[in-house]
Amino acid sequence: ENYEKYWDDISPFIKYGCIKEPKFSEKVLDYTLLKDLNGKYFTLPDYIASVKPAEEEKTEEKAEETTDSAEKKEDEKKPQTTIYYVTDEIQQSQYINMFREQGMNAVILKHNIDSAFITHIEREKEKENVHFQRIDADVTSDFKEEVSADELKEETDALTELFRKALGKDKLEVKVEKLKNENISSMVTLSEESRRMQDMMKMYSMYGGGADMFPVEETLVLNANNGLVKYVLNNRDGEKTPMLCEQLYDLAKLAHGSLSPERMTKFIARSSEIMKEEYGA
Repeated sequence: ENYEKYWDDISPFIKYGCIKEPKFSEKVLDYTLLKDLNGKYFTLPDYIASVKPAEEEKTEEKAEETTDSAEKKEDEKKPQTTIYYVTDEIQQSQYINMFREQGMNAVILKHNIDSAFITHIEREKEKENVHFQRIDADVTSDFKEEVSADELKEETDALTELFRKALGKDKLEVKVEKLKNENISSMVTLSEESRRMQDMMKMYSMYGGGADMFPVEETLVLNANNGLVKYVLNNRDGEKTPMLCEQLYDLAKLAHGSLSPERMTKFIARSSEIMKEEYGA
């Protein structure tokens, strides 16, 4: 209890020690704590065990029954154990709500040192195939209906063309999914690898490097179950369709916390225009 009480204050120093000193890490890493979305603390091994895929547990049980189980455990590639995490509870609130709706959990890692610390954990827990992923890195299967890619191909092709043209972004990646929550119209996802590279380049730019050396690989996810997305799809040649495409994109960027000042200004002006037209002001 006392350990948990002081953990938030002492954790940066312990994490730094784990990263810098292998012997210290060997003794302390399994006693580091992770705080989840509900404010509950777990030791690292306990949290890994709580999110471990069911398939892995079955594999381990079967392996124990065999005489050469030790060799099999060493040779077999274990299923990936994904630990989802949050870096900003306000900016990522939309994604946090989606997780809670599906009864999923994530840990809070918002200190500057956490980016290096999770890389350290992944390296140390390589045999257990532990991987960290920020909750806005992808739309997991828990959030969407099971449909084949071919079923949404026509919608994806049509919406990709529409949004690229409206936004003037020829290389914009667009994904169409049937999300369970119909109220979500659009989201932006940024792959974990791309985001970590972006964070590294931002740090590198402090020492004279270029933060824009690598392009950001973001994906616009559109919800085929949402009314606004359906409207855009059914009114591809409509006069207001380009404006709605911009609005949906900016809403997604706003929820992601990555809307630029320039686009924010345009978003506010566009929102005002939409309200004026709606109420005849």
